[in-house]
Amino acid sequence: MHAPDSAQNMNDLCQRCGAGDEKAFSEIYRLFSQPLYGTALRMLRRSDEAEDAVQDAFLTFYNQAATLRAANLGGWLHRVTVNRCIDQIRRRQRRGEVELFEDGARPARGQLFDLERAIQELPDRAKTVFMLHDVEGFKHREVAEMLEISEGTSKSQLFRAREMLREALAPQGESS
Repeated sequence: MHAPDSAQNMNDLCQRCGAGDEKAFSEIYRLFSQPLYGTALRMLRRSDEAEDAVQDAFLTFYNQAATLRAANLGGWLHRVTVNRCIDQIRRRQRRGEVELFEDGARPARGQLFDLERAIQELPDRAKTVFMLHDVEGFKHREVAEMLEISEGTSKSQLFRAREMLREALAPQGESS
């Protein structure tokens, strides 16, 4: 089966999936799982948690496929995945977990990982907008749709995230 080339084809896949068609679900999974996994991995930095977030998003889709309009299925799936990632990050914070890299190592100060660490310390909304816009390449309109916010809020959160990153990455004693 080829990638759907229209909203009608995507709607057809969703309806078939809602009716229990495993081939339709497999096609949707094939189309969207890798980009969703990349987003989740960049946000969570742990492959097992990223896989869980993507699986949760597809389970949510499977349970709601019969009632979904597929006009922007990719955006909807991204929003669900990002929300699952944010939930996981909040759970970590509530448990007081120390953020470690997947191999358990902590990079020395001044290494390339300072940017990654600074991104992880951003407030949730600013981090999500930064990841979707600057890392994933979505336009503000798309980010706004995914997160159910206005374009202006997306722009202001991105500005906030960039300012916070500049401050966090500035050499000691220097401010931007």
